[in-house]
Amino acid sequence: MAALLAARSMPPPATPPPAGPASPGPSPLFVLSDVHGHRDEFRAVLLGAGLVDRAGRWAGGAVRLWLLGDYVDRGPDGIGVIEDVRRLTAEAAAVGGFVGALLGNHEVRLLSAYRFGTAPVPGLEEPDGFLGGWLRHGGREHDLRRLAPAHVEWITRLPAAALVAGHLLVHSDTVRYLEFGAGVEAVNAAVSAALASQDAGVWREFTDRMRARGSFRGAEGPAAAARLLGALGGTTLVHGHSTLTRHYGIAPEDVREPLRYADGRVLAVGGGVHEGGRLLLTRLR
Repeated sequence: MAALLAARSMPPPATPPPAGPASPGPSPLFVLSDVHGHRDEFRAVLLGAGLVDRAGRWAGGAVRLWLLGDYVDRGPDGIGVIEDVRRLTAEAAAVGGFVGALLGNHEVRLLSAYRFGTAPVPGLEEPDGFLGGWLRHGGREHDLRRLAPAHVEWITRLPAAALVAGHLLVHSDTVRYLEFGAGVEAVNAAVSAALASQDAGVWREFTDRMRARGSFRGAEGPAAAARLLGALGGTTLVHGHSTLTRHYGIAPEDVREPLRYADGRVLAVGGGVHEGGRLLLTRLR
């Protein structure tokens, strides 16, 4: 544990990614969110859809797959999930397919713990700083222990939003993405800058924005969804983060499909695998 408490220096990120890489052709488009270290379940759901073979290698041909964040924490092998996603990205690209990944709030929490450890952070009401907060919100010591520079670099390259075939893909169900900027490109550039910052205060605000939720529920939800879609583009907003099990009141055994709400303009795909639910691999087109 002592090794986890030391603040570490994070390598600078590479050049910020473009606002949602263009995906080839009108091939099938799938999304999946909140794997949370459940590597076996991740492989099983992809195998069931024919996107990987029994060895876990890409078998989806030209299919497009977007993962909406939260690869780590809460489950047994977050780093293994990251390694699978990195490998599948290369394997899919080699045969004309596409695997894209967005940044989730748990990746941000993990990097904050990695970068700052237990150092005091003004305005952060968490004992033991970012490390303490990360552990209390599902952080797993083995993920931090195995986090290597290559994993850190991969995370710091992830965009926060993508516009794909009329769908606005984000991790969190929040309008606070607008605090990063107007437009997907502006949001991703601001997120890249935050990931590069050495200022703990910037990271405190960054983690607050990324963990926000619930903007599209209730009477004001449709207007909030329209506001975000109007600023960032798309006709349907697709998110994870808030799970169907905990936040939408669906019993884990009843999780079968994503939930469309906010006058039909928002699709929640977080099936709550870490809460007894399941991973919802969802075809958008």
